[in-house]
Amino acid sequence: MRKNYRGNKGYVVRYGKYTPTEDEHKAYRWCIANGIIIWPESKMADEWRIEIKLNKKKYYSPQAYKKIEVWKKMFEYYEYYYNKYEKKI
Repeated sequence: MRKNYRGNKGYVVRYGKYTPTEDEHKAYRWCIANGIIIWPESKMADEWRIEIKLNKKKYYSPQAYKKIEVWKKMFEYYEYYYNKYEKKI
């Protein structure tokens, strides 16, 4: 059974699937625990930008990404912020 996105009949958003590496997962857990939230923007489309919530402000990636690529990029951003702030927080 297919679940429709937000009740829109006939339209299903398929983001694809990506398995993060051990280091990516470590960065993800650290960022979440320290209030840095990163995810594909929620919209019905074939490409998504990355939303980044940092210090109660929301930022967006300058470019849009297709499925699977969006997950890889999201974890790149998690690693970036982990490496940037891990020693400072």
